[in-house]
Amino acid sequence: MQIPLLDLTSQYKSIKSEIDEAIEQVLNNGTFILGENVRRLEEEIAHFIGTGFGIGVASGTDALELSLTALGIGEGDEVITTPFTFIATAEAICAVGAKPVFIDIDLDTYNIDPQKVREYLRKAQSAKRRAIKALIPVHLYGQTCLMDELCEITKEYKIKMVEDCAQAIGAECRGKKVGSFGDCAGFSFFPSKNLGAYGDGGMVLTNNPEVAATLKMLRAHGSSKKYFHKIKGRNSRLDELQAAILRVKLKKISGWNQARIKYANLYNTLFSKQELEKEIILPKSQGDRLHIYHLYCIRVKNRDKLKEFLAANGVSCAIHYPLGIHLQEVYKNLGYKNGDLPNSELASSQILALPLYPEMSIEQIEYVVDKINSFYSKGA
Repeated sequence: MQIPLLDLTSQYKSIKSEIDEAIEQVLNNGTFILGENVRRLEEEIAHFIGTGFGIGVASGTDALELSLTALGIGEGDEVITTPFTFIATAEAICAVGAKPVFIDIDLDTYNIDPQKVREYLRKAQSAKRRAIKALIPVHLYGQTCLMDELCEITKEYKIKMVEDCAQAIGAECRGKKVGSFGDCAGFSFFPSKNLGAYGDGGMVLTNNPEVAATLKMLRAHGSSKKYFHKIKGRNSRLDELQAAILRVKLKKISGWNQARIKYANLYNTLFSKQELEKEIILPKSQGDRLHIYHLYCIRVKNRDKLKEFLAANGVSCAIHYPLGIHLQEVYKNLGYKNGDLPNSELASSQILALPLYPEMSIEQIEYVVDKINSFYSKGA
């Protein structure tokens, strides 16, 4: 049996007629930039998440960068974030001229630890350091951060919050969807995401009308009226074709997320039946949060050997992420070293993503668990 980490072909086949019709309508209409589909997708996603405004942009990375710019974050400022995520989060901070400050994660959720954030800000305040201007919490793997605690911290220390929701569309914290807590929120529509386009794409959500207006100018060369430019902007527009595709998929996202949750729970049940919990640390779903499992990640001590064994048996896995951002060569000037952020470093050495997507079968999940059980039964 061959089991991919993700099967986008199966997803396309399940909605082929709707996707093909949406694409054909755009082609026949002849409007390809900032057309009706972009406008309506912005409204539909804002409504789905529970915010006032949506602004379609070219990528999830741009969504973060333009959010920071619209909030006035720039040269000489510092932005707190997690080291255990895709590098785009730090890239966006550096792109506006700010400096990333990495705070360690909580090993139960793999998200930034609010207590450690508070401790860092308390020390910075005592030292009268005023450069810290924002926080970017990342809802990693589809698991929400502790948003009530983080919102309380940003309010207390008067700093901005940009949520990185690239992996978490539809996830909830205490009944409220992520992306509706911060000053802005960035979403990615990279093809592998739970709501994925057939190319790059992103969106910023906000409740602030002034920020929304600024974002619309920033994405279109700093212009609100063609050929008249008020601010320094760039070209970062969500394509009309991608918006049409995403509008079809948005109608399916809640069902797809529920399928992911169902299969994640099945994994957990099967691992428990095989008594593999002594070998594997399973992902934890917190009672007051809805985890939508963009990725189903386990932690194991002999991760690389297990990955190799599974590949030999037709099971595709991935490592998200093998090296924390704080230890990446590109950021060595920031001065971080091994041991500075131990939870993140431990997770990087042990994390493994198993196949999980809505179109999977129960038999495929049983096969993956059976092969992992076989690996440990042989005394690996």
